[in-house]
Amino acid sequence: MTTGTEVRPYPFEMHEIGISPLYARLRAEEPLSRVKLPFGEPAWLATRHADVKLVMTDPRFSRAVAQGLDQPRMRRELTGDGIMGMDPPDHTRLRRLAGKAFTARRVEQLRSSIRELSHRLIDGMTAAGRSADLVEGFARPLPVTVICDLLGVPFEDHHIFREWTEGLTDDSTAKGDVLYEVGGKLEEYMAGLVAQRREEPTDDLLGALVYARDNGDRLTEDELISIAGAGLLTGGVETVSSALPSFVFTLLTHPDQLELLRSEPELLPRAVDELMRYVPINTAAMFARYALEDVSFGGTVVRAGDPVLPALHAANRDPEVFEDPERLDITRSHNPHVAFGHGPHHCIGAQLARLELQETLKALLERFPELRFADGPEGVEWKYGVIVRGPSRLRLAW
Repeated sequence: MTTGTEVRPYPFEMHEIGISPLYARLRAEEPLSRVKLPFGEPAWLATRHADVKLVMTDPRFSRAVAQGLDQPRMRRELTGDGIMGMDPPDHTRLRRLAGKAFTARRVEQLRSSIRELSHRLIDGMTAAGRSADLVEGFARPLPVTVICDLLGVPFEDHHIFREWTEGLTDDSTAKGDVLYEVGGKLEEYMAGLVAQRREEPTDDLLGALVYARDNGDRLTEDELISIAGAGLLTGGVETVSSALPSFVFTLLTHPDQLELLRSEPELLPRAVDELMRYVPINTAAMFARYALEDVSFGGTVVRAGDPVLPALHAANRDPEVFEDPERLDITRSHNPHVAFGHGPHHCIGAQLARLELQETLKALLERFPELRFADGPEGVEWKYGVIVRGPSRLRLAW
């Protein structure tokens, strides 16, 4: 392990939708710095866009090697990372199989149902009066419903999945108080659904995954349950349920951009990507890559066996890549952000997340021309969990 460099406590301080100014200083002066998360060994932190992309794509860095090591992490327990803990060719095989079920056509077919669901949830919010909590009434139930419908989870069990997703990402799991309990229940439930699909094949996403598992594609039972369970739930639910209220908060605190989006709704796809770039969704850099050999980059030699954490939100503010990166600009045309990752581990659900965020923001803007904070921006309550960050309560008025 390389020594002689200051090791800073990590994550750095958090500022609602902003990121710590320390990232900008490190990116300029110390693009590879040493940090220590709450648990695990110290790591290098990559903050430049080019370095983050290198770490996430270069085969000299491995996720598989991290499995079983004291890797830097937010939780005490060392748990399996599923598909995020694999390298090619195993990762390539699993990614290809999941992609067969998670096609662009299947995702786009969801647009009208997501639009309808958005308006139904807004109807529920308006029925309660002239104000409501966006998180509880809209941002949490929508992605749970979408993913559960994709997997074919019975409606009466949706509330259980919502509890499990919140449990898997909530700060209370940092010390392992509920992590194994929640994970075990989720795996047991998914195993039951898989057994049902074998008895009665279906056309939902889980049915397609089961078909891939049972028809010569070498998807193991554990891999199947991992993809369909924690992988899709935490990635497909909690990310969107945190991003949506964060995006609304950001637009309300940037009224010029909100007005521009209202006047030019065709900017919505570009606006969603700019919000993905600008608004940090994750609490910290995570999923360290381990150097398989000495690698020289960022003015530093990372020794074989050293872990490197790619700081996506720092890369998304890199002035070498983004013009005026500290400014929210929904007209930004050149926007190679890495909010969904990069390379082999680029989020397989990125297209669905974009679609959900586009349709939900569109519905909110259409239905609420006078949308505003019910208690001012200072009345918004924030969460900083082990994986995602964002408002835990955001009361809106109209």
